[in-house]
Amino acid sequence: MKFLSDKALHRLRDAGGERPGTQGNGADLPDLAGTRYALIERVARGGMGVVYAAKDERLDRRVALKVLDVEDGGGDLARRLLREAQVLARLEHPGIVPVHDVGTLQDGRVFYTMKFVEGRRLDKHLESVESVPDRLRLFLRICEAIAFAHARSVLHRDLKPANVMVGSFGEVLVLDWGLAKILTTPTSSATNDDPEATIVDAAPTMTGANEVTEGAATTAHGTVMGTPGYMSPEQARGDNERVDERSDIFSLGALLRFLLTRESPRTTPGAKSANALPDKSLEAICAKASATDRRARYASVTELSTDVSRYLDGLPISARRETLFDKTVRFYRRNSVAILLIAAYLAMRVLLLLISHR
Repeated sequence: MKFLSDKALHRLRDAGGERPGTQGNGADLPDLAGTRYALIERVARGGMGVVYAAKDERLDRRVALKVLDVEDGGGDLARRLLREAQVLARLEHPGIVPVHDVGTLQDGRVFYTMKFVEGRRLDKHLESVESVPDRLRLFLRICEAIAFAHARSVLHRDLKPANVMVGSFGEVLVLDWGLAKILTTPTSSATNDDPEATIVDAAPTMTGANEVTEGAATTAHGTVMGTPGYMSPEQARGDNERVDERSDIFSLGALLRFLLTRESPRTTPGAKSANALPDKSLEAICAKASATDRRARYASVTELSTDVSRYLDGLPISARRETLFDKTVRFYRRNSVAILLIAAYLAMRVLLLLISHR
């Protein structure tokens, strides 16, 4: 049994939201005594933890500090938070926020710190992105991070707009790897807690500036995890033996549809989207990525991103067989400037001929 320090007990008993940028009971505040960090403000709240902005006093920089804020009698959530930090530590990629430190606070709660990223959630950022090609390029950046994670045998399993941030300089970052699954058996005993612990996230709701609260439900079997509308059918069934890279690809398909329509995916089987996609090729890409039968989906994120790239370049895609009319339209789109110039030249030639024969 681990006893709390006198200072931690005093803080839990007497503190009352005295620190800047915090709200609510003082018991929710992390005890940063004895660490290199100083609390600045609360940034966001998730299913099992709170993210604070903190100052690393040793290196004089701002960091994001994630700490548990819910009851954890058995220590399962602490192990999960530690596991999330370890997963992030093995994913060194520009599209994934790097971890700086991990440890235990004097009040007994596990925490980790990571790079502090200033920016907006993907759904908010889209309000300023009207161009379809620009949205597709954002999607390709997300695919790069997920493809990298898959190459390291890590599944995200909770891809959705709330878990993607676009930074102030255009950087695209995939966040919240708390539900990640490691496909290979880890050698460290620290990551041997149940990777299939059940967490079903509800749709996020804004509770204040830059804050997100996500509802969560748990069951005893640990078989279902993800967000309705974005998680694959095999995840929804709790069929974890069939959860693999194609489960993330399903979520990417739902995310791509959201990027193009600004509409959250329907959770009712057979329900149709109120907003149509720009054309049949993009519809085919979304349909293949989020097919109910996982065998009908893209085999890898690279295949999915290749189809999107080919669409952007005006080339045929693998998800759809083109008709002659489709090929003509695609040829025109790809060479519209040259075609219009030739058409203008021919029109001028005809006009000059008509004038010269008068």
